[in-house]
Formats: sequence, structure tokens, C-alpha cells
Amino acid sequence: MRMSTAHLSILTAISSILLLATASVASADMLKPFKDELFSNETVLESHDNGAFQTIDYQEMRDINSRDQIPEKRVKPAYVDTGVRWKAQQDETLQLGDRKLDVTRIGPASGQAFTVIFIHGRGGDRRLGSNDDTFGGNFNRLKNLAYRNGGTYYAPSVKGFDSTGVADIAALIRYSYEQSGGKPVILTCASMGSFVCWGITRDAESVKRLKGMAILSGVTDPDFTKSAFYKAKLPLWFTHGSRDPVYAAADQQALFEKLYKAHYPTRFTLFATGNHGTPVRMTDWRKVLNWIVDPQAS
Repeated sequence: MRMSTAHLSILTAISSILLLATASVASADMLKPFKDELFSNETVLESHDNGAFQTIDYQEMRDINSRDQIPEKRVKPAYVDTGVRWKAQQDETLQLGDRKLDVTRIGPASGQAFTVIFIHGRGGDRRLGSNDDTFGGNFNRLKNLAYRNGGTYYAPSVKGFDSTGVADIAALIRYSYEQSGGKPVILTCASMGSFVCWGITRDAESVKRLKGMAILSGVTDPDFTKSAFYKAKLPLWFTHGSRDPVYAAADQQALFEKLYKAHYPTRFTLFATGNHGTPVRMTDWRKVLNWIVDPQAS
């Protein structure tokens, strides 16, 4: 049967509409920009492994002293929007089965489009991950990225970086997954909090509920390739300061290179001259979270 020009035009129009609809659905999962002009215009000094590894220009005088009103204590107002604190922030104690966990929640308690969980390091608690003024306003950006895109951000107080802490966060992952109706859960851990992240990678039930993970200034896990997380090939992004005196960047970079050679979905951001706390200040949350949600899109 021969197809008329009119029929062909109609089919072409329908195909165009379907392609647009598909693109719209794909882009709906991506976080919309928030203060990208201040946080995302980082200078790349070196890039290799098809862009999976990047060295970023970091300068203390510019990225701390010029960015903060009071260095390391209060960022300049241009870097934050504190309205999210009054609109969507809540301190609460969650009853998670037989466990209780103190958290700061930003965003809805249920029905969220996605969940981000941040695990602090030694000496921290939920206040670190919800502070608008410290670390150059980077936590304020994370809070706004979650809230403005229909997501929920949790900053829990971890009682320990051993099996107890892992069990608490496993319970929070399960809770977030169920409250959202099975939407993506992303786990991020800084410094000693990375022990919790690595512990979660071995918990098959938690891995089933996770979308991916980011490690900031973390310790290296030499047995990661034996974990359920590795077997599931979930996205993993590392960020580290090149002069980190606590956990050497070279150790984490070696793990990244091993994973990359095995065609594992991984990325590494190294901040040149950066210290232990640099990644918490400088990690581009929008770029990291967007990639974890869809590694093929970027």
C-alpha cells in the first residue's frame, strides 16, 4: 500500500511529538541550575580518561578568603539563598524500626522525586550538613538543589562509623526509598563518614535501593570490588584534595583507575593544592548528582 504525503506528514509530526516527550521525561530527572555561575565555573587544569578524571584549579585566597565574609565561618550573601531554611527545613528524630536517628530534613517527608543523604566525618553531626554559611555555602546549594527539584535532603547525626552507623544509615535509606515510592536515593559521605559508605556497599538490601554514591575526602576500600554495590555497577564519584594530609589522594586515585580500567561507571575530581576539607567546599553538587542519576547523559 502506497503512503500519501499527508499520511507521511502526520506520522512525522507524531514521531516528533514522541521524541520531544521522551526528551522531556529524561530532562525531568536532571537538577535545574542554581547559582551555577558561582559554583560550576571551575577551571579544569587537566583531564584524561575521556574526561572521567579532572584536576580542578583551587586557590585558597580566591576560594576561601575572597568567597567568605569571615573565612571558613560565614560565606558572602551572594552564594546562598536561606529561604529554603524557613520553607522546608526540619530537625526531627526518626523512628526507624527499633532504631532512632536524629536528622535535619530539607524537603518533603514523603513523595519526593529523589533523596540525597550526606554523612559527616568525625566530630560532626547533622548541623554540619545543614549549615548555610560554612564551606562556602556549598551545603546551602545542595539544600536548594534538592528542594527546588522536588527532592529531599537528609543530614543525619551518625553515632559511629562502625556497624552501628552503617545499620542506622541502612535504615534511613530504606525509609527514604519507601517514603518516596521507590525514587532514587543517593548516598554521599565525607572524610571518616566514608567508612559508612563502604559499609553500605556490602549491604545487598541497601544497594537495591541506591542510585549511586559520592565519596568526598574519603578513605579507600581495597575490598570494594567484592561488594554488592560493585556487582550492581552503580555510579561512584570521588572528590579529593591533592594535599589531603588525612587520607592520601593517591590511594583513592589508584582505586578510581582500577575501576575505570574495568569499565566501571566512575569519576574523579582532584582539587589542585586542596586540603582535607576542600571537596566539601568545592564539589559541584549539581554536576555530581546529575551524573549519578544518569551517567550516560554527560
